[in-house]
Amino acid sequence: MKPLIIWLVGVGLLTVAAQGHALAPASAQSDTLKEIIEVIEDRHYASRRYDDGLSAQHFTAYLDALDPQRMFFDADDIDLFSQWRLALDNAGRAGDLAPAFTMFNKYHDELKDRLTGILGTLPETIESFDYEVEEYLDIDRSAMPWAQNDAELDERWRKRIKNQALSLLLAEKSPEEIPETLERRYESQLKRLAQYNAQDVFQIYANTLAEQYDPHTNYFSPRRAENFDINMSLSFEGIGAILQIDDEYAKVTRLVPAGPADKQGGLRPSDLIMGVGQGESGPIEDVIGWRLDEIVDLIRGPRDTTVRLEVIPDKGKSDQRRVVPIRRNEVKLEEQAAQKEIIEFTDEDGQAHRVGVIDIPAFYIDFEAYRQGDKFYRSTTRDVKKLVDELVSDGVEGIVIDLRDNGGGSLQEANQLTGLFIEYGPTVQIRSAESRVWRDGKRRRSQYYEGPLAVMINRLSASASEIFAGAIQDYGRGIIVGEQSFGKGTVQSLVPLQEGQLKITESKFYRVSGGSTQHRGVVPDINYPSLFDPETIGESALDNALAWDQIAPTRFNRYNNYDTIIPTLASLHNARAANDPDYQFLQDQVDLAQGARAISVLPLQQSGRIAMRDEQEALALAIENKRRLSKGLEPLETLDTDDDVAESTPIASNEETALPHNGIEAATDDEAATPDVLLLETGKILVDSISLRPTDSLASRGATQP
Repeated sequence: MKPLIIWLVGVGLLTVAAQGHALAPASAQSDTLKEIIEVIEDRHYASRRYDDGLSAQHFTAYLDALDPQRMFFDADDIDLFSQWRLALDNAGRAGDLAPAFTMFNKYHDELKDRLTGILGTLPETIESFDYEVEEYLDIDRSAMPWAQNDAELDERWRKRIKNQALSLLLAEKSPEEIPETLERRYESQLKRLAQYNAQDVFQIYANTLAEQYDPHTNYFSPRRAENFDINMSLSFEGIGAILQIDDEYAKVTRLVPAGPADKQGGLRPSDLIMGVGQGESGPIEDVIGWRLDEIVDLIRGPRDTTVRLEVIPDKGKSDQRRVVPIRRNEVKLEEQAAQKEIIEFTDEDGQAHRVGVIDIPAFYIDFEAYRQGDKFYRSTTRDVKKLVDELVSDGVEGIVIDLRDNGGGSLQEANQLTGLFIEYGPTVQIRSAESRVWRDGKRRRSQYYEGPLAVMINRLSASASEIFAGAIQDYGRGIIVGEQSFGKGTVQSLVPLQEGQLKITESKFYRVSGGSTQHRGVVPDINYPSLFDPETIGESALDNALAWDQIAPTRFNRYNNYDTIIPTLASLHNARAANDPDYQFLQDQVDLAQGARAISVLPLQQSGRIAMRDEQEALALAIENKRRLSKGLEPLETLDTDDDVAESTPIASNEETALPHNGIEAATDDEAATPDVLLLETGKILVDSISLRPTDSLASRGATQP
């Protein structure tokens, strides 16, 4: 046991390791903690007191933030810390941060000891590994019990280091490079550990409290408030992506629509960043264990320069890494602007059809031009109205609004865009923490597009996208197809504090039919294979997400009763999908990814690990050849024999389905790129809905919902 200093503070007996310099809170942080508690209890939508029950949740969340994979604390540490399980609320109201800093200092010392010990024996440790022994590593250790003693922690670390070494070996690192690579990684972590300060500790502790209310309530320290989402969902310039820390990795949670990463492809939601390299050939620096803001600084850089990200699809799969080069640039309003196209196809009766498509990457508005009174300011609604008029003039039979990957934006634009497709009426209800409800929408009657309409959504369609899609579904103005949307139905505001600021959830969105978009999102009328894992992507995947509920519906006109034809539309869709090689290829890739995600342990035996990788490659080749044979093409011997195929159909190995924004774009031999199978199928569903148009569609326009 290490020597301990014991003293009395605040809520009880506190202990901290006597080695090194222990961090301590500043008086301003104590005052800020009291202010955070007061603001959250007074203004948060959930109207929940910080009591003993919430104290227990906060206690567990803080330990998980410090040691998410159960690698530093043991059962004795947890027993010692448990004196604060039901006391953090009382300590917080008194501004007492001693529990937070005591637990952190213990973590700091354990990590420092562990890293120092590893570095002292790393070459010998790696040399001792026997890769023929059959043993396994649990991929996710967050639900494991705390280790009973140091020996059990030592064993967990042995397997962790062995997995890292094996992964580097399978990534074709030489035996000499492996200890050098891991030494650099652990030396980097040790260096960064020494840079922690009291503000960092308070940031972690205050955030784990705020996030017990809901995942979108966050505390930003003065340093990090400059970047708004620097802590748990950082939006960074340069490549256009949203990051958060997941254990020791920086995880990609979303790509900014029309940003460099989105346009160039290769980077996907749920990817974990292993390293960052500068330029076309600069060395890749290992960033595992780095602070998020430091990783961001490394990725940022001058426009028109290249950054290379080394990523893996999931924790533990570090032998399945790939390098994604991205040319830095800024996201321009013009690049996020809505765009149109016309898709053409022939039905089974030989009749040709033309359907218009409007792709909306985000709900945007040029606020500066709008405030200055510029008559020609850019906005989603203005752009879409022009595109709708052009498509109508082109004689399309109907219009598809593509909201896939649209993470939201301006609420004003979501409301106004809905107004292009209804005569008048509310589009969203907003309920405050005080239970006041107000409605927004189209207040005056005016012309609108009355033709057939379909809306495409996926798991990354969020916020404003859900308001629009939900309103179109409630009004019966169109068919909703795709995947269940993200489910973010809350509104946040920023509150300045004595030190830093608090982003707090104060309101909630509801559809005109009364149901919330929170947690549940929008459920499509026709479902497509899910391209994203709902266990890791979406509001329901976030801890402490507010629940779905409903309020009273408002009055609105229903234009069509699609409920009467949805079963027939689904039947026609399923029949087509069963005979479409590209659609079946998509379904096969989704099934392959789901199977890979179910893997809970990794072999630490080299032959077992290679067998696992070979099995995944064989399955990926099989589904590619199944598609090729269905289309009358020659099968491939390996995925590497055709560069186009290898690039467009990467191995789905516990990762997202490796599909670009608009579905499948696989190219085979001299064959042209396969069209977006989901978009094409949506056009066919829309044409089906026209022929099956509900007989009560026009008569129901005068009807009102209660």
